Amino acid sequence: MRARLYIDGQAGTTALRVRDWLEGRDDLEIVVLPEAERKDPAVRRQALQGADIVLLCLPDDAAREAAEWLGDSPARILDASTAHRVSDGWVYGLPELIAGQRERIVQARRVANPGCYASAVILLLRPLVDAGLIAADAALSIHAVSGYSGGGRSMIERWEDPKRGLLQLRHEAPYSISKLHKHIPEIIRYGGLSTEPQFLPAVGPFRCGMRVQVTLPAKALPKSGTGKAMWEALAARYDNEVFVQVEPLSDPSQADELTFDPQALNNTNRISLHVLPHASGHVALMARLDNLGKGAAGVAIQCLNLMLGVPEGTGLPA
Repeated sequence: MRARLYIDGQAGTTALRVRDWLEGRDDLEIVVLPEAERKDPAVRRQALQGADIVLLCLPDDAAREAAEWLGDSPARILDASTAHRVSDGWVYGLPELIAGQRERIVQARRVANPGCYASAVILLLRPLVDAGLIAADAALSIHAVSGYSGGGRSMIERWEDPKRGLLQLRHEAPYSISKLHKHIPEIIRYGGLSTEPQFLPAVGPFRCGMRVQVTLPAKALPKSGTGKAMWEALAARYDNEVFVQVEPLSDPSQADELTFDPQALNNTNRISLHVLPHASGHVALMARLDNLGKGAAGVAIQCLNLMLGVPEGTGLPA
């Protein structure tokens, strides 16, 4: 018998990518509401309660409301919003987080999908904090650039509006400069941090793709030569992971303009991690991924597969 999956918020960017990558699956019955009914509360509530698994691709308040509607329903929830990522009773849906996380997702009734920026930062930092190579209270600075699809429909329409001419920009556009970014709480909790990092995100003139950089001054590191130990810790931690690739430790001076292309992993569910030591003892950590792939839809499908009891990579482009 096929599992019934209802995607609430089926017209959103994450939902559309999920539906595209799930196309052709014979183990799922994907419930799709007619356009005229998809925002009708009564129809939505009925679809939610009739599903085996519900994927919420909604704004935070609507995701909280949908979760409340389900109450004690046997339907399992996978929430792609920010609403429940640090909430009690919810399992964080990053399978590669720590040993045993997959088993927690398999058994969970409520799973919160991680954020795209957060996935990158956490996968870079958590093994290093656990290994004592970065202090939990270290003063960290994070700079990231994402494709404009990461901001959802409103940002896509803004950037693709020909009257604004944003696609002709020759630079990235920082945002959320003076605000607490919504991914910070999950970065702190699941990154193993005790101090809020400085985070400066930006949008680039491209639809999908992401590059995240964490800068570590030499004074923030426990000893000199830590870069190699960091690379070894990441390489060991993700040695058997299909979707996490730790790049070889190489001379950063050999890089060119295309080496760190934020769009290089588009249309895949992979994330690429770099450790870039500096001669002065500083270290830069870098991750690249598709913000709608491993950063959203791809990791959601990983969690969905685990919840269904099928191989984790089913239907996912490597």
